[in-house]
Amino acid sequence: MAATVSNGNGTDVVSLLKKNKPPALKKLSSWKDENDFDDTGNTKTPRTSTTPGKMPGHENCTFHHDLELDHKPPTREALLPDMTDSYKMLLSALGENPERQGLLKTPERAAKAMLFFTKGYDQTLTDVLNDAVFDEDHDEMVVVKDIEMFSMCEHHLVPFYGKVSIGYLPKNKILGLSKLARIVEMFSRRLQVQERLTKQIAVAVTQAIQPAGVAVVIEGVHMCMVMRGVQKINSKTVTSTMLGVFRDDSKTREEFLNLVQSN
Repeated sequence: MAATVSNGNGTDVVSLLKKNKPPALKKLSSWKDENDFDDTGNTKTPRTSTTPGKMPGHENCTFHHDLELDHKPPTREALLPDMTDSYKMLLSALGENPERQGLLKTPERAAKAMLFFTKGYDQTLTDVLNDAVFDEDHDEMVVVKDIEMFSMCEHHLVPFYGKVSIGYLPKNKILGLSKLARIVEMFSRRLQVQERLTKQIAVAVTQAIQPAGVAVVIEGVHMCMVMRGVQKINSKTVTSTMLGVFRDDSKTREEFLNLVQSN
């Protein structure tokens, strides 16, 4: 179901996805069972002190709801004072003076920016859909392509950006077109890796309308490769997730990829 192609030399990477059937991923039901999700993408129960990865001091916290089981405080703005202090410490550790004029308000600005970059933690699939699921006797492919995406790499806390294309084959239900973009926004505005982001979008569309199949392709530029490390400014990473008929039927998959590539 999921495939990843990295390109640093101009190769037509999307066309490579047409040649072979994507490898199978876990069945959706098993993936949901393992993570104890309900149909809206939220965890059914909060994390407990025995849950792996539980943060010390949060054993009784009830605000653990998103797909990655990250901590959600009652209001994210309540984090601003601590985050501001942390940015002050970071500036000092870099040898800067956080009290000089140019940096005086930088810690607070940076904290507010980080809250915006990760605002997807405050949203659920139910919030995003807002009942925009409609009964419709339509069984032809629906494709929305080139949805702009901005996210934060969880490995280096630097941005990656690109475009997302989503296709699905309806089965008596369709989704408001803007909701596909909102699903992308919800998951991209979290600390991410592109591979997981691709899968989360596909699974969310499946949960929303139970179509015959879902396909998602993301083409991203990662600043962690551009600004540091190998510093390859022209490299792009293409990831795909194919569910249902898009994984099982090569002709359906090829039709979607052709539509994504067309101008």
